[in-house]
Amino acid sequence: MDVEAEETVRELRAAYTTGKTKSFEWRASQLKAIQEMLTLHTHQIIQALRSDLNKPEFEAVIHEVKTTLISFPSSAKIVSEPLGLVLVISAWNFPFALSLDPVVGAIAAGNAVVLKPSESAPATSSLLAQLVEKYMDTSAVKVVEGAVSQTTALLHQKWDKIFYTGNIYIYIYVIGHLTPVVLELGGKCPAVLDSNINLKHLLELTLKHAFDKKPKCCADLNSHVAARRIIAGKWGCNSGQACISPDYIITTKDFVSQLVNIMSVELEKFFGKEPLHSKELSSIINTHHFNRLVKLLDDGQVSGKIVCGGECDVSNLKIAPTIILDVSRDSVMMDEEIFGPILPIITVDKIEECFGVINGKEKPLAAYLFTNNKKLEAKFVTNISAGGMIINDTILHFLEPGLPFGGVGESGMGAYHGKFSFDAFSHKKPVLKRSFAIDISARYPPYTPGKRRFLSAVVQGNLLDILRSLGSCW
Repeated sequence: MDVEAEETVRELRAAYTTGKTKSFEWRASQLKAIQEMLTLHTHQIIQALRSDLNKPEFEAVIHEVKTTLISFPSSAKIVSEPLGLVLVISAWNFPFALSLDPVVGAIAAGNAVVLKPSESAPATSSLLAQLVEKYMDTSAVKVVEGAVSQTTALLHQKWDKIFYTGNIYIYIYVIGHLTPVVLELGGKCPAVLDSNINLKHLLELTLKHAFDKKPKCCADLNSHVAARRIIAGKWGCNSGQACISPDYIITTKDFVSQLVNIMSVELEKFFGKEPLHSKELSSIINTHHFNRLVKLLDDGQVSGKIVCGGECDVSNLKIAPTIILDVSRDSVMMDEEIFGPILPIITVDKIEECFGVINGKEKPLAAYLFTNNKKLEAKFVTNISAGGMIINDTILHFLEPGLPFGGVGESGMGAYHGKFSFDAFSHKKPVLKRSFAIDISARYPPYTPGKRRFLSAVVQGNLLDILRSLGSCW
């Protein structure tokens, strides 16, 4: 059973990796397919619900068939992105609605989905499997039927999110406990530098704004802005002991020598020729982490070349800002979060290769891109999943209260800061209040032909038919 579940997950993740579920066209086509499926098979759905739960037609239509499609408006500052592969475990009491509602949301967000209907409603489960097979793109949307063993096999797989509806004890089995959490974890935060970056114009604007006149010395400082901002985010942020510090750099082979030279110059300006004596450089928190970093540095010497720094002072628990070239991509240094003043550089032939490098690892808490190329920027925002993202700087998103701060995947879950902190620690309790003045009898049994005509008019949104049928509903 685990083999089947593993194969199902492998197929869907492969489909998701192609990127097709992120396109507007795919999402629209799948949502339209669900809409068509509901329209053409309403009778079968009602019969399945009658078979499983003996549900009256009225309840079946009102509670389960009339599905509201979810939309996610875009924002200039907050970009919604799919989590990846979602498992939806449905319940038996509303087996159609509680299956399709989360599936619609997951598809609208651009995820690949596995739906596990309740085995306690076998007719609905079977019909869902048949209809999804007929109408949906089964390379990215699948139904897995079965009982406890099938559910257990699915839960042994790796998911980007599980949407569960059901019994509290089963929830505890699925999740492990009942306590909701916000997890801020971390990960390897990449900084990508486009070799064709042109920072002269940016620097001119910055200096002009500061001094209200055209600067005279821009040429000497052109390419140093990106380096300064990376240094500020790495060594100027608790000596790299921050979960959002740049953890490694990706740049092109034809630009790396220039970059190393620029960073070496700027590091000397920041911390002097003897950085271990600089009051501007933080110490490592304790001996344990100091030794961990020294060992990592020794491993780095085996798989890479130290081109800047490398000096250590155990008495003051300081490690000089260190840059390493030619680090093996499968080394320990590239496998775990460094969380210290060591910065490896990965080189590629073309900057577009950065997508494969980043997406080959777990999703980072932050991702940074330095470029003036709008197409590269758009592709980076669309195709790199990260807790947060900055174009042409580092770490500053953490200080912006108007933006949510949090991780995605293994870098964390949930978000906070500003209004988002309030949301993270609040329950959104819905309260509905009605008047006693109007009470349409079509809501209540017995469900007469007149009431069914009214119901049909409501579902179809035909105001004239609704008014005409009201007379037979009282």
